[in-house]
Amino acid sequence: MSFFSKIFGQSPQSDKVQILSPHEFKARVSAPNIQLIDVRTAVEYNKGHIENAVNIDFYSGTFYKEMEKQMVKSKAIYLYCRSGVRSRRAARKLAKMNFDEIYDLKGGILGWK
Repeated sequence: MSFFSKIFGQSPQSDKVQILSPHEFKARVSAPNIQLIDVRTAVEYNKGHIENAVNIDFYSGTFYKEMEKQMVKSKAIYLYCRSGVRSRRAARKLAKMNFDEIYDLKGGILGWK
């Protein structure tokens, strides 16, 4: 653990998570074959989502199991929710589950629009 990690409470897992501006996020998720996850509820997802996003509800009891089953840990994961709170929590958990590269949309889908 680095000096700054000790002082500011950052863990090696938090180094795996990067918060992207809507502009940066949009540019990256336009690439083919990415893992784009909408962590909102099915109701929220069905009201509108980012094209090609897979819906895996963070609040469902099966979120971690579904992520393990459906996603590749060594491949970048792009997460978003409504405002950025759930996706940030999900990102931290995924880092602890040894997903290598995690990107979170700053401000959620509200910032995207």
